[in-house]
Amino acid sequence: MSELRIDVADLLTHPGSRRDVALAAELDALRGASAAITGPVQVRASLERVSDGIVVRGNVSARWRAQCSNCLQQVERELTVHVDELFEPSPVEGETYPLEGHELDLEQLVRDALLLELPLAPRCDRTCVAADASRPVGDIVDDDGPRDPRWAPLAELEL
Repeated sequence: MSELRIDVADLLTHPGSRRDVALAAELDALRGASAAITGPVQVRASLERVSDGIVVRGNVSARWRAQCSNCLQQVERELTVHVDELFEPSPVEGETYPLEGHELDLEQLVRDALLLELPLAPRCDRTCVAADASRPVGDIVDDDGPRDPRWAPLAELEL
């Protein structure tokens, strides 16, 4: 059973009612094209009963890790995404999420929100040497030699 599954029977019997939730869960295989979520996902949200179902409003946060697209160093950052979605008994595909009986499962909402916000070309801090505008493009060698051993064969080329 998912750690992000919530029993909302109390909300369904009282129109207009509201409840705050705070959840944490480990989700497997949560990675984009170049970055991956590491550690637990945190959800802080307000559940509100509306005529169509239940609206979930709040924030989803997690840490992500990737390689800088410039210097290939490890980058790790915090990601927080605001969500505002409707769960209903007859969901519209791609627009709303399913309300299954008296339970709603936030896992798909969390996955969708985080994966859409992961960077496609992660960059490290402004101290990234490869991002330095004073360096010519393709200059991969500094005074101490190649920055990354994978670039060493290219540093030996004579242009």
